[in-house]
Amino acid sequence: MNDQEQHLKRKDSLDNFRSHLNQISPSMCAAKWQQVTVHLGTGQTHSCHHPSTHHIPIEEIKIDVSALHNTKFKKEQRAKMLNGQRPEECDYCWKAEDSDIDGNIFSDRITKSRDSWALPYLDKISKLDPNENVNPSYLEVSFSNVCNFKCSYCSPEISSKWMEEIKKYGPYPTSNYYNDIEWLKKKNRIPILEREVNPYIDAFWEWWPTLYPNLEVLRITGGEPLMTKNTFKVLDYVYDNPRPSLELNINSNLCVPDELFQKFIDSMNRIIDKNAIKDFKLYTSCEATGSKAEYIRHGMDYSKWLNNCHRILKELPNAKLTVMSTYNALSVTSFQDFLKEILSLKLQYSTKKDPNPISLDIPYLRWPAHLGVHILTPEFLNPIEDQVTFMYHNLQQDHWPPGGGGKGFYSYEINRMERTYYVLDHKIKFLNSIHSPDELRIDRKNFILFVDEHDKRRGTNFLETFPEMENFYKLCKEL
Repeated sequence: MNDQEQHLKRKDSLDNFRSHLNQISPSMCAAKWQQVTVHLGTGQTHSCHHPSTHHIPIEEIKIDVSALHNTKFKKEQRAKMLNGQRPEECDYCWKAEDSDIDGNIFSDRITKSRDSWALPYLDKISKLDPNENVNPSYLEVSFSNVCNFKCSYCSPEISSKWMEEIKKYGPYPTSNYYNDIEWLKKKNRIPILEREVNPYIDAFWEWWPTLYPNLEVLRITGGEPLMTKNTFKVLDYVYDNPRPSLELNINSNLCVPDELFQKFIDSMNRIIDKNAIKDFKLYTSCEATGSKAEYIRHGMDYSKWLNNCHRILKELPNAKLTVMSTYNALSVTSFQDFLKEILSLKLQYSTKKDPNPISLDIPYLRWPAHLGVHILTPEFLNPIEDQVTFMYHNLQQDHWPPGGGGKGFYSYEINRMERTYYVLDHKIKFLNSIHSPDELRIDRKNFILFVDEHDKRRGTNFLETFPEMENFYKLCKEL
């Protein structure tokens, strides 16, 4: 079977599953039941990473600690899905599906519902009363906002370094006062300090013994997870209570102090040596190279990040690495170079036993709007199209060897990049076809206000880091 035949076979499989899912409901998504992210530091939750988080009322977890997942609000969204209505918070998928003219785009509603942690439960949850409590099979948990990074698209509720900056200088002078702490207060998103009593963490540890035996995927996120004691408490629990069917995933920026990273490597090695879990995967984030990556993700040492990617793959037996690339306006000009870095990792660490130890996920940034790719002018679509083409030229075959015809990127990775291109192509052309649309003008003006303030506060220099964007910078500066 050649590359094109393999790609068509997977597309046919997704087409068939989409039809099955839509027969349940055209807005059905298993993630609303089986997947949850809980931000214990702020008392927020959501199911799937695309919708905004919502507040978990304290009175609900006093009645039932599983309300960390089964909030009243979430149950209302489940009811909408079962009734064929589109929850507004899921617009990421609705936009992807509505832009799909040729049936080539498969939204995360499709791919998530088909995943191994969701598919076996699909028929069951489709028949449940939407008010019924469920234990998720996929849990993502954040214990605090402690972090040593200030990523451009992050916020004080997720990064303690961002919180320090905003407390010192105030919000950014954009029209929406980017990262204003007062807005976080109104949304109940001010983090509880790790040293303080936290009713959400107490509820979590009360729920944990009931939750843990049913999990298929456990993912720890942050902040920076390696900088909180609760992460290592979970790792100790897993070591003491083996779950050979569990997939354990941890997010990390891979730039923590060396001694802390070594402690993590040691903890994981003893878990793996004991066969206490089925698989381990490390999630990390990057969407550019060198100084551009360090500008986007302030606090990053790109060389250290890349070296620790190698360490994960070398020092942890059978570990997998997923790189999350939040595609944004500042990643466009170096993303093909970044793809080459990922391809190099794939070729170096692919083996006959595990031909795909490195995977790439490419969601596009929606917030903050002033860093979204839609603010760019149409000529920036050319490098995005080139990036899709580059991935196609390096399509991995589903057989060994990885360098013998196929060269590393799997069709599902290309689908994500292609989906991003289609959505952005539509939006960029639409916005630039209108004479001075308010949305575009405001976002571009906010872009300049953001990068100029970023340079002032952090000692960076946008034009030195992104000289190829000088004309775009000047265009925005004139608004």
